[in-house]
Amino acid sequence: MYAAMTKDEAQRSIRAFYEAVKVDKTWIGCCGVAPTKKEAASVRDKGVEAIEKSYCIRKAIYSLLIFCFLQPILGCHHRQDEGGPVPEGKIVFDRIAVVPFQQIIPEDLHQGVVRCPLCGMIFSAAKAAGSPEVVIEGRFLEYLKESKPKLNIIAGERVAGAYRRISMTSLKGPLRQVLRDVGNELGAEGVVMGYVYRFRERKGESFSVEQPASVAFDIHLIRVEDGALVWRGAFDRTQSSLMEDLLQVSSFYREKGRWVTAEELAAGGLQEVLKSFPGLP
Repeated sequence: MYAAMTKDEAQRSIRAFYEAVKVDKTWIGCCGVAPTKKEAASVRDKGVEAIEKSYCIRKAIYSLLIFCFLQPILGCHHRQDEGGPVPEGKIVFDRIAVVPFQQIIPEDLHQGVVRCPLCGMIFSAAKAAGSPEVVIEGRFLEYLKESKPKLNIIAGERVAGAYRRISMTSLKGPLRQVLRDVGNELGAEGVVMGYVYRFRERKGESFSVEQPASVAFDIHLIRVEDGALVWRGAFDRTQSSLMEDLLQVSSFYREKGRWVTAEELAAGGLQEVLKSFPGLP
């Protein structure tokens, strides 16, 4: 009877039944004698307890079966990590410029939704304390240099100065054209631009949290020659337990079953999206 019910529905149903039968005149026991209120309450509580135990057992079994089924299929799949688009053919850059990453803050803090200035994708956003864009840019450069040691990377104040100057003289110009002009001035074949939308720190410790870390960002690679968006890496995730989201198997192992900080969550996301960054000769 209760197989298709939720836990709360089952509890309400069993309580309603025993509330009805606890009145002496409306129900006669198997011996023809109405139960006392104490007896009816005892039976009712035992029924509710049995329903709760049955529900918990079924939930645990279903979760285990789903996990066993999905694990070999998913492998290293990460639902919220995304790389692309990459045009047909091999993309090869010898020299790229990295424009300082920016934090995008929603105009309406209550609404909390923003659009990416480059690709138009929608993100849930919130104002973050400190300078998360600096943190994520630093990690990005670190991982990019490790994975692409032959790539000539221009970053720092030289790129920031060129971007500020060209942006000021092209206030109404398309953003992609601004990035192309920056690349041409610096002699780069590609220009990287990144945006941070959300960087919420966890509330609690690694073993228990009141609120988990939550991070959202995307990174773009523009080809200077024609302004084409040749690569995009996006990450948008709020950490959850494995029981809450079985699709996060790879992240669960990477994070060693801990509740991580926002920086640790972002670092894992960067490592994932950079796997699809265009290769070198």
